[in-house]
Amino acid sequence: MTGGSGFVGRRLVEMLVERGAKRVVSLDVREPMTKAYPDMNVLSKEQESKVEYILGDISNAKTVTDAFRGVDAVFHIAAAVGPFIAQPVFHKVNVIGTQNVVDACRTHNIHKLVASSSPSIFFDGSSISGLRPSQLRIAKPGQFLATYAETKAVAEKIVREANDPPRLMTINVAPHQVYGPRDTLFLPNMIFSKDKLRIFGNGENKVSMTHVDNYAHGLIIALDALEPGNPALGQFYLVTDDKPQKLWNIIDQAVVRTGGISLFSKFAVPLPVMYAVAYVGQLVAWFTGIKFRITPFNVTMLTIDRYFNIEDAKRDLKYEPVKTFEQGWEETLQWFQAHPEFVTMCAQSTVQGKAPDAKKSQ
Repeated sequence: MTGGSGFVGRRLVEMLVERGAKRVVSLDVREPMTKAYPDMNVLSKEQESKVEYILGDISNAKTVTDAFRGVDAVFHIAAAVGPFIAQPVFHKVNVIGTQNVVDACRTHNIHKLVASSSPSIFFDGSSISGLRPSQLRIAKPGQFLATYAETKAVAEKIVREANDPPRLMTINVAPHQVYGPRDTLFLPNMIFSKDKLRIFGNGENKVSMTHVDNYAHGLIIALDALEPGNPALGQFYLVTDDKPQKLWNIIDQAVVRTGGISLFSKFAVPLPVMYAVAYVGQLVAWFTGIKFRITPFNVTMLTIDRYFNIEDAKRDLKYEPVKTFEQGWEETLQWFQAHPEFVTMCAQSTVQGKAPDAKKSQ
């Protein structure tokens, strides 16, 4: 597995062990967050002994090839993600890294590859309201809203075109707006900014949410689908919670539960004003290098509908969420109420353009 130390990857490692995996190898550039926060670990010492952690960069082909020696199947989770990462890093990790993963699978005659993809490859700035992935089209060069999305689209193509059963069987699986305990990006940034945060636009836009357990489950059952003749081979699937949510309602719940004032008691900022502020900030950033949390991309993502029909995954992968949104969201809010220091660490790391560093947080 690549990326087994991050938010999604760590939970996938745990669920694989919980479901009986004898050995899990995790290749990541950093130590798992549970090294810094032992109380976050859900594995027993005996279970943890089944996990081998290798520190390394997936953009280094030899590192990937060495790490994959002796494994039966690969989950490719590692990716450069976040609004403040240096642009060249996206290509280095998301494109070159993915090609290295595919090449290492071929070198070691590994027959199964499950890759973590992203629905952002379909985003062109307009709302997506209840469509299946099969009804969407990958944006064309120049139409992507962010470098992350463009590089993930290239990675998705690399994995799709590598599908060559029975020698190598591949599948792309994506979540949308992942949340859960130990989330390092979505909720920490919202909670950290709660005193300054305002609703953008009318606050009625809906999104598909994905509890991290639901996504890890979706990745695991996707591996089971990698058999010769299965219609899922080489395809793209979205796995999310069942029902879309009003984005600003759930953000408001997180703000209030962590000691903030309800966003609905404050004035909402009209969308034209938010875009004006975002573009001015973008211009200042180009000249000064100062990073701002409000960008045109972020404004778009916080104001359009982004919810999907997951019937394709239910039909072909037999996917069903293992947790309802209500269960998962309450569990998540309770966890963040109990870990305020984690919010600060993650939010500061995001602005610095890097993942939370387990060593520095000890």
